[in-house]
Amino acid sequence: MSFCDTIWQDVAPLRRAILEHPFLAELADGTLEGESFRHYIVQDSLYLAEYARVLALAAARAPSAAGRLEFSDGAKVAVQVEEALHQAFFAQFGVTPEMAHAAEATPACLGYTSYLSALAATRSYEELIAGILPCFWVYWEVGCDIKPRATAPNPYAAWIDTYAAPSFGEATDRVRALVDETAANATPATREAMATAFRNATRYEWMFWDSAYRREAWPV
Repeated sequence: MSFCDTIWQDVAPLRRAILEHPFLAELADGTLEGESFRHYIVQDSLYLAEYARVLALAAARAPSAAGRLEFSDGAKVAVQVEEALHQAFFAQFGVTPEMAHAAEATPACLGYTSYLSALAATRSYEELIAGILPCFWVYWEVGCDIKPRATAPNPYAAWIDTYAAPSFGEATDRVRALVDETAANATPATREAMATAFRNATRYEWMFWDSAYRREAWPV
């Protein structure tokens, strides 16, 4: 099996925990409290701003033209999603520009973005793109899982449609192909480090939704 197929099976318990999380279950049936989604969308806006920077760093470090194009395009799309989807939800859920500007990253958000930034700054390109992949792949799986069972009308339909869109799946496939190609040429030690980065980022994905569901703030 390829690297990605192997690590995807390895994190199956994490993936199940994500798909079964009440945040996503309630989002699918339209009963998620608006305050929890408002918490999520503000934090996701902060996350995507940093994720776009990480993708741009991956593009700069990519050894191939395909990698440079894919990650630079990904950085652009992350900014576009922030501007379009988030702004629409900000208006829908009563988030003013002042509220968004004053928002502080929660422990989960800061931990996730700091981890990816640390990969970009101090670890190998191979580890970096392995850590980047779960944000694509997990969201694609979530979108595909929720879409068929989502109630209609649903206040979160635009979010569901974004991550279940074929174009998002195609982007996920392209990043996965880059990770597999890189892993195939890596040493066993590097592949193990890549697996660790992928696993940790997947854990942060669960933590991000859980923190939004609980409306987590700094404890002190």
